[in-house]
Amino acid sequence: MGKIALEGMEFFAYHGCFKEEQIIGTRFIVDLEMEYDSSRAEEHDRLHDALNYQEIFRVVKREMEQKSHLLEHVARRVLEALRSSFPGIVSMTIKISKMNPPLENKVRQVSFTLSQ
Repeated sequence: MGKIALEGMEFFAYHGCFKEEQIIGTRFIVDLEMEYDSSRAEEHDRLHDALNYQEIFRVVKREMEQKSHLLEHVARRVLEALRSSFPGIVSMTIKISKMNPPLENKVRQVSFTLSQ
């Protein structure tokens, strides 16, 4: 088994419970780790035997573009879309961080992590 990680993917999106968040938007950082059987890619050096991280990024981007109220909902959607597109994934962990969340004091980010 091997793991591939896409770390620090940045998106500008409109997730949040407050009306303003869904209008103004903010930055999100997504970290993703996936475990899969990498033995064929290791042996044969062919992209089609590996998880193509460009395609993975496109799936994450598509899901991040859809508005949601909760980070939990976004994370579940991303993992389900990845599982559907890449059935060879054995396990995944995603961390979504909302930068500068609307709190009464300065907070750099709030994050949600989900494993499947």
